[in-house]
Amino acid sequence: MSDEPSIQSLPRIGDPAPDFTAVTTQGEIKFSEWQGDSWTVMFSHPADFTPVCSTELTEFGKRSKEFAELNTKLIGISVDSIHSHLAWEQNLQQILDVKLPYPMIADSTRAVSELYGMIHPGESATVTVRALFIIDPKRKIRTIIYYPLNVGRNVDEVKRALIALQTTDANGVACPVNWQPGEKVIVPPPKTDKEVEERLSNDSYEKLDFYLCKKEL
Repeated sequence: MSDEPSIQSLPRIGDPAPDFTAVTTQGEIKFSEWQGDSWTVMFSHPADFTPVCSTELTEFGKRSKEFAELNTKLIGISVDSIHSHLAWEQNLQQILDVKLPYPMIADSTRAVSELYGMIHPGESATVTVRALFIIDPKRKIRTIIYYPLNVGRNVDEVKRALIALQTTDANGVACPVNWQPGEKVIVPPPKTDKEVEERLSNDSYEKLDFYLCKKEL
């Protein structure tokens, strides 16, 4: 018998988002039907009634309208029961004055958490790490971000990554390091001699070299 730990299958960027049916604080859902034609940010938290998770969930709650304006739905998940979720929601509203407008998946069987590779035994064999998935309207996984149990994630970065994805999809461009909405984007590199010549003669580009050009949108 091997002493090697079992390797959990992890979804990858570009994979279809696994579909599932689950109980949530807003009723039972079939994920693909609930998502519809929206972008989705699905994020896990280790446990209800814990301090770091409380700050994360309420921050997403306070900023849910910002994501809605980007045609994006939020959905949370942990291995806690639906009763625990409901009690925690009430507690957060009382102590932090934030009502969570998005559903929380009660994954007490760990079925969804295992499906999305949210259980990392090296960190914890019993609860989910802070996993986050950005899923596009075609239900393809576009971004995956993992944080450990003791470090809260950055909602600003989640929103920036989402806007960057929507910008690159809409304009056929790429986004450079530390890109923020409104800044110049990167023109995809040329693939032929003719494209190189066209690029070098385009006065609207900021040309650092033939392969590295930026432009305004």
